Amino acid sequence: MKRIAVLLSAVMAIAVPVATSASAQASGMMMKKNIVALAASDPQLSTLVSLVKKAGLVKALSGTTKLTVFAPTNAAFAAVPKATLAKLAKNKKELAGVLEYHVVAGIVTAAQAEMLKSAKTLEGKRVKIAVRGGHVFINNAKVIKANVMASNGVVHIINRVLLP
Repeated sequence: MKRIAVLLSAVMAIAVPVATSASAQASGMMMKKNIVALAASDPQLSTLVSLVKKAGLVKALSGTTKLTVFAPTNAAFAAVPKATLAKLAKNKKELAGVLEYHVVAGIVTAAQAEMLKSAKTLEGKRVKIAVRGGHVFINNAKVIKANVMASNGVVHIINRVLLP
């Protein structure tokens, strides 16, 4: 009898935390980060985060509206001519337009993107979507990490900056 009581205690000790964790996840208590927080937590996206702040887009990308973001890496921004970056740094509206060209309304996963030819960006123009060699490309930017889920959308990390 004592063995059964010990065994039941051990099972309960394991089952309760697992059930609590599962119910917390189901109830949304363990929320994912929003797009800006997610990007800020990735060192390779620090330039993007800095420019989003400079353009005044933090609130828009942190809200509840579902979005898809094609996020260029720091290396992608480093490849942009310095004159282009300097011009954007001086013009908040133009900078915001370039960044909005990296955002599509709604959640578009990599699997969904593979079925599209293009998508309309928040900037207003369309980006081309193609699959080549088993990789998804947005214009000429290769998706190097797809489907990074956020509480308000999805982020696809790309190797080039998209210019409208």
